[in-house]
Amino acid sequence: MNKTASIIIAIGLVIGIGFILSNKKNVEEVTKAPQIEQSYIKDGVQYIPIIAKGGYLPRTSIAQSDIPTKLVVKTNGTYDCSSSLVIRSLNYQKILPNTGETIIDVGTPKDGEKLLGLCSMGMYSFEVAFKV
Repeated sequence: MNKTASIIIAIGLVIGIGFILSNKKNVEEVTKAPQIEQSYIKDGVQYIPIIAKGGYLPRTSIAQSDIPTKLVVKTNGTYDCSSSLVIRSLNYQKILPNTGETIIDVGTPKDGEKLLGLCSMGMYSFEVAFKV
């Protein structure tokens, strides 16, 4: 085998190993991502979980209308602007705890209403659409 072929094979191996290692890191990051809970109803009240850290998850949700509803905003080591939550339709503005849960009473949304939450800088947002 000549020198050029050996160099090409060596470069191919380095690129291949780098690709495999970078994919392993991506898989690890996905498995470490926070698990998004689904909305649930308990004692006649609908709870909508939102994770606040580096933005809001889920970014969009669909929830049931015509039922008393509360947001459950969860933080875990949140030190970015998503800890400063603004919900204009509720006249709500608060700095969330760095770690913990904040429960926000949304009232009883009607069919077709939307709830928009933003960080105080407007960089991150989430939306909940209410349907029958």
